[in-house]
Amino acid sequence: MTNMRVKNGLLLTMAATSLFLLSSCAQSQVQPSGTATPSDTASASSSPSASSTPTSSGSATPSSSGTTASGVALCKAGSLTASVDSTGGGAAGSVYMKLILTNSGTQPCVLNGFPGVSLTSGPTGDPIGAAAARDDTQPVTEVVLAPGKAGFAQLRYTQAGNYPECTQAPAAGFRVYPPEDAASLFIPQQRTACSNTNINLLSVQAFQAG
Repeated sequence: MTNMRVKNGLLLTMAATSLFLLSSCAQSQVQPSGTATPSDTASASSSPSASSTPTSSGSATPSSSGTTASGVALCKAGSLTASVDSTGGGAAGSVYMKLILTNSGTQPCVLNGFPGVSLTSGPTGDPIGAAAARDDTQPVTEVVLAPGKAGFAQLRYTQAGNYPECTQAPAAGFRVYPPEDAASLFIPQQRTACSNTNINLLSVQAFQAG
């Protein structure tokens, strides 16, 4: 009787152990849902793309080549010589003269518009009085100068004695700036200037072909 009880106890213990092992194995084969790691493609799609980088196509620097509509470079003081022709006569206390710029360089260049002109005490002296006023009666055109060729602008000088309020000062000549140039040329020409900046003794037209 005692042996039977022992055998029955062993059988029950083995059965319980088998059931426990089967339950543990079944649970280990079940994977929890919703714990998947984000894929590489998902993380890549959330990063900025190359096409989102701002481009610089709308911020181009304007050209500074100094060429004109004709494709020819502007005339600069360094390749010009300046002179005046005062044979144009005068009227009512004024003298009319041609301000002439000649291309002394080896390449064609363009005079386009008005020169800057003032009376000065010398080649390196300060301007005296007001600079020349622009006379718009001559239309602005591109004047192409081949090497050795010249263009001219009509310059009018009014006698300083016409203005009682003029504070007179001797001038040694004209300082001339070619259109769109920061460098200047000097033309010796003894004149009487007015140091008053509210008196315009000079007026000048746009350049014409010589």
